[in-house]
Amino acid sequence: MTTVSGTSSTSNTSGTSTASQLQSQTLDQSDFLKLMVTQMTNQDPTKPMDANDMVAQMAQFSQVAATQQLQTSFDTLSSNLTGDQFVRAASLVGTDVLIPSSAVKLADGGSVDGAVNVPQSGTYVNVTVKDSAGNVVRTIPMGQPDAGLQQFSWDGKSDDGTPLAAGVYQISATSGTTAADTFVKGKVEGVGSSGTDGTYVQVAGYGGALLSQIAQIL
Repeated sequence: MTTVSGTSSTSNTSGTSTASQLQSQTLDQSDFLKLMVTQMTNQDPTKPMDANDMVAQMAQFSQVAATQQLQTSFDTLSSNLTGDQFVRAASLVGTDVLIPSSAVKLADGGSVDGAVNVPQSGTYVNVTVKDSAGNVVRTIPMGQPDAGLQQFSWDGKSDDGTPLAAGVYQISATSGTTAADTFVKGKVEGVGSSGTDGTYVQVAGYGGALLSQIAQIL
């Protein structure tokens, strides 16, 4: 335990030192002005600094400063939008949504609702359900629906009407000969933030899904 703690402490100290060194290497407006004054003070009197060069340096610094300020503004805006998105997502708790999934969770005596993103109207659409061994246990014909998100329901039974055991089943869909994306219906139990990917919702039985992945709020 002592060795691990020591390693962690050394790593943290090193990381802090590196961050401090990088920060100290960054020039701000005050540093730039000090350098310019020093340059003018120590210039050769017989060869004074060219005014055009001075203007060019000032313009270059102004551009860098403006870029830094713009980046700061973008970071602030991004942070505000993320916070606003999180608050808005909280209103989804207790709501049914459709999220992308190639698997469904069947409860004892239960049923499953989902949807297919039909790419083209006028094609025959079928949903196929497979067990954990990869055997087809149910085929659900959806006819020839319009293009777009079209819902389906599986009663939890096999093709011969036998109720199937609770568990996880694989689903897939075809529109004609083209594979189509499948979605499952679930209730939002909570919301969270992954940091890098943004806000996500916790869907009962299916885990987390990014807010941007929600296909429909029901």
